[in-house]
Amino acid sequence: MQPVNFRSFAQKVRHNKKGFKRFLAKVEKKAPENLDQMAEEIDKEVWGVTDCLSCANCCKKMTPTFTTKDITRISAFLNMSPKAFKEKWLYYDKKDRDWMNRSQPCQFLNLADNKCSIYEVRPEDCAGFPHLKKKKMVDYIHVHQQNIEYCPATYNMVERMMERMEDRKTVRS
Repeated sequence: MQPVNFRSFAQKVRHNKKGFKRFLAKVEKKAPENLDQMAEEIDKEVWGVTDCLSCANCCKKMTPTFTTKDITRISAFLNMSPKAFKEKWLYYDKKDRDWMNRSQPCQFLNLADNKCSIYEVRPEDCAGFPHLKKKKMVDYIHVHQQNIEYCPATYNMVERMMERMEDRKTVRS
């Protein structure tokens, strides 16, 4: 497994982001029958070549949403009240009605090794990220459209989906 090369990743994103987003929009409108199965297969491939600990871009550039359960669990782990936890680290986004980190990178990310200091109790949003093989994957296409520019695993997944769908078109023709 190779560490993430951020320069190369940023370059690929700049070059392909629009095309990837258009592709995902088409998939969202007319998903192939086997999309969930394809996502399952690609997920295994992607994690064979992606090293999250060499990246942590999600923790550095994005913020998870914190559910009430997350806040209760994490604040208990930190021996704080939920109110004190929210006051210290979160803000409430009125538009989306979500609790989110006040700052980036995430306050729980150890920048020396890219490990999470609350990994055992991390938010559900973090535990599921980048949501590559969620069932009814079509319902997560909008998430992937956003994540391709932050997450090498998502980028790799979309790239592989495009290749597979193109190969199938070629076979049918």
